[in-house]
Order: sequence, then structure tokens, then C-alpha cells
Amino acid sequence: MELDVLGLGEETQRVYTALIGLPHSTASEVASACRTSTSQAGRQLSTLVKTGLATRSAGRPPRFTAAAPDVAVTELIKEREQQLGAARALVHQLADRHREALRIADPDIAVELLRGRDDISAAIRRLTDGALHQIRTFDRPPYVDRPGSNLDDQRRRQSSGVTHRVVYDRAAVAWPDRLRDDILPSIRSGEQARVRAQLPIKLVIADDTQAVIPFSLAPGGHLTAHVIRRSPMLTALEALFEAEWDRASPIQDPAPPAASSGAPGHPDHVSLVRLLAAGASDAAIARTQGWSQRTTQRRIHHLMTELGATTRFQAAAQAARRGWLHEPSASAEPTPLGEGG
Repeated sequence: MELDVLGLGEETQRVYTALIGLPHSTASEVASACRTSTSQAGRQLSTLVKTGLATRSAGRPPRFTAAAPDVAVTELIKEREQQLGAARALVHQLADRHREALRIADPDIAVELLRGRDDISAAIRRLTDGALHQIRTFDRPPYVDRPGSNLDDQRRRQSSGVTHRVVYDRAAVAWPDRLRDDILPSIRSGEQARVRAQLPIKLVIADDTQAVIPFSLAPGGHLTAHVIRRSPMLTALEALFEAEWDRASPIQDPAPPAASSGAPGHPDHVSLVRLLAAGASDAAIARTQGWSQRTTQRRIHHLMTELGATTRFQAAAQAARRGWLHEPSASAEPTPLGEGG
């Protein structure tokens, strides 16, 4: 039995091991079993009593009995774990102070570590509130804050001239009620939004000065993040964003236009084809339109039959040719309807 890892020491461990086989023993009996002096055994027995690993009777001479190891040692382990937890918390506090001191001493330090929901949320707010020109974002689960909780702040920034470009992971678009309650209202307020089947990381870039990325995308990993300041690393993140932006498909407001040529056979088909063009899944379409899964699949089938299409990409392209989609302005970027490569 290796109890020295709990701070008992070799002699105390030897006495406890002997006492387990000698219940109701005196100090001299334990000393004889351990081949040590009675005074030395008495000191170790007193230590065991103090730590809860033994009990002492009130008689003369006192007799000692070992506490059940599965109970007493487990309690000792819990106490040591609490001490280690307090030590870890102190180390984190000291590390944060050390990191902050380095940042003040060297404001050009490129990377700052963030821990915990509050610190990450506060850092993202500082980043976005301080943006002067544009905010670029990769949006994908997991989330620190509830999706859509900053919509009012975003509208305020956009009204002051700050451009928002967001690439959504398809899982973000499929998040319950996200498309209807957050993404489409953001687009109507001026957000430029695109969708990709899968994004490599979560990312927020403010102007070309700072970015925030998560440390991990594993469950719980969103509680640790990094602030990236002006550096080659930030330049690489900007290049990654622009590459994914170019590959992504624009998300457009699915509300049907006031007038269109070549009217569809069903009034819901315009909204449906725009959601398909945005890369929305069947589940996301059902939630947005208030349909059942079966109704959604049936209407997608009817739409593709009407358009003579065998894939969703073909359906979106055919709808565009028939004038069901808003025509882009002369200065607007081309609108690829299928998912990028």
C-alpha cells in the first residue's frame, strides 16, 4: 500500500499497515510488529489518529484500531484533491497576472490566452465594439453565448458603417430557429452572409488588428480561446477567411420578390428554392417554414419536378434562369448558387 503519495511518510505508512492486522492494539504491540521503539510507534499512531486513519480508546494503556482503508484513505484523497485544486487555482491566477504583466510590458505580444465564458465573451465584445471598418466571422457551434443574442449590437454597428461579413457553417444554419430569428434578420439589416458545408474553426476578426479563435472545438473546448494581435498569424487567419468566403454560397433573404417572371407553380416554391440555394438542410427548411419533415421533402420533390432538376444545385440554377431569384446589381459580386468547393 503506497500511502506516502498522500503525505503520510514511510514510517506512518508502515505503522498503519501493521495496525490493519492488529485491531485494538497498544503502542508497544504495534512497535513490536514494526520492530521499532514504543515511543516512535506512539508518535506515528498519534499522526494516524489526527488524519482519521485510526481511532484510540480511552482506556489505560490506550488501544488503537485502524480505520477502514476504503473509507479513511478515500477521505484523505478527497482532502488532498481539494488542496491540489486550490493550488491549481492559485497557479492560474498567478499565470494570468504574469501574462498581463508581459502584455503591458510588451504591447506587441501576438497571442493572449483566455479562460472561461465571461473572459471570452468580454474579449469578443471589446473586439467588435472597437471595430471601425469591418468584422469578419466564421460562425459554427459550439457557442459561448446564445446565438443571436448580439443582434441589436450588430445592427448598431452596421448603421454606423461597420461591415459584417459572416460565413456560416451548415450546422449553424440548421441550429433550431437560428435562420429565421437571427441570420435572416441580420441579412435584412445589411449583413453579408454566406454558407459552407463545414468550417475549420470559429473565428472573429475585427478590422485587420485583432482576432479571437477557440483553443479547441471539442466539447468544452470553447471555454478556452486565444486573442491574436497584429502578426503573421493574424495575416494567415485573414487569408483563411477570404479563401473560405470565396468558396461559400451567398445566403439571401428567402422572402419572395414583389414581382417575378415565369411564376412558379406553387407560392412556396420561391422561398423554398432560396433556402436550398443557401445550403439549408431539410430540417432547417422545415423549422423556418413551419412544415413537417414529410411535407418539406414532398415540396422539395415537387419543386425539383417542376424545374426538371435532379439535384438541388440544378434546381437553384433553373430557378435563377426563370427569374425567381433577385437579379444582382451591376456592382454586386456573382452569385454562385451551389455549395463551394
